[in-house]
Amino acid sequence: MSRRLAVSLAFAAVIAGGVAAWFTLIDDSGDRVQIQPPDLPMSDWGAAAKAFPEPVRFTVSVSGDLLMHGPLLDRALANGAGNEYDFAPFFAAIEPYVGDADLALCHLETPIGPGPPASYPIFNTPAGLAASIRRSGWDGCSTASNHSLDQGLDGIRGTSAALDEHRIAHTGSFASAGARERPTIIRVRGVKLGYVSYTDATNGIPAPTGWALNEYAATDPRAGAAAILADARRARRQGAEAVIVNVHWGDEYSSQPNDSQRSVAERLTASPLVTAVVGQGPHVVQPIRRMNGKFVVFSEGNLVSNQGAGSGLPEATQDGLIALLDLRELDGRVRVRRVRYVPIWVRPGDYLVLPARAGDPDYAAELRASYARTVAVVGDSAKISPAGR
Repeated sequence: MSRRLAVSLAFAAVIAGGVAAWFTLIDDSGDRVQIQPPDLPMSDWGAAAKAFPEPVRFTVSVSGDLLMHGPLLDRALANGAGNEYDFAPFFAAIEPYVGDADLALCHLETPIGPGPPASYPIFNTPAGLAASIRRSGWDGCSTASNHSLDQGLDGIRGTSAALDEHRIAHTGSFASAGARERPTIIRVRGVKLGYVSYTDATNGIPAPTGWALNEYAATDPRAGAAAILADARRARRQGAEAVIVNVHWGDEYSSQPNDSQRSVAERLTASPLVTAVVGQGPHVVQPIRRMNGKFVVFSEGNLVSNQGAGSGLPEATQDGLIALLDLRELDGRVRVRRVRYVPIWVRPGDYLVLPARAGDPDYAAELRASYARTVAVVGDSAKISPAGR
């Protein structure tokens, strides 16, 4: 039952009974809403019911690290027949969870700088990745990570230019001081959504300027949260009706958030400025939790990489998730109603990102194991559940 229909029926029930009193309805999202009949002649109540505002509902898809190791670069070049880097085939199987979302946000862990492509430990990603991001359905990317400074200011400026060329909104690293001061606000179904991105580490590489990268020290979560909230406040003042914060944080290969992550998340969710928090950085999934009534996706893990047991790393580095944040706006208030998530697994060889429930008979056991690992860590409840449950 839609909210408008429920309200209309409630008004009709009051009219029929000749009663003017407070009453409660439950709309189709499960929210309880207390309504007082308007101070109008009964003949005008029908018009008042029709004028009751409809909620706006939309889904934001957020996903983990785009981490282009050498073997992925080689594969992308082969996908482009040796003439260009084409990463889009990696993402063909997850298109329903990216292109079909009202807004899709990715995390670009490595810079797109000038010069030849390079892999771990100092990354430089081909500009073809930006074209593939756009073609695969993402609308925006966070760019603050521990590898953001791998190519210095040239890399940050190259990243910004490549994303701008393909009309991909971005935040976290900045080509100029002026860009750092302009909040990133994305309109989705008429709602203005602020987007803030920070990292808690840079692998010891110092920032070339004070404005090039949003960063804070993991050892000082109070200062980190204060900086993030200052940016969220700036976005609100520029008209954002909601703010999603992306943080690249945590201990590598740990399936549980550390004290610094929890402290930052506690401060962010306690503020009315922040609508939800999402993150990545540990290269494995971490839980999705509600803190202060808001959702925190502590880590989505890797979206695509060459990590995994075959590289001598934990099996869980081959897992990841795409979080689907279901939001609702009503009367200027926006909140996340629930979070669904899609466990994913990276197929070796061609680096196809597979939903872990998708059929691939050659890797059926691996997919089942990946799905079980992810759900065991992330959780399964009424408000936080695997998609399609």
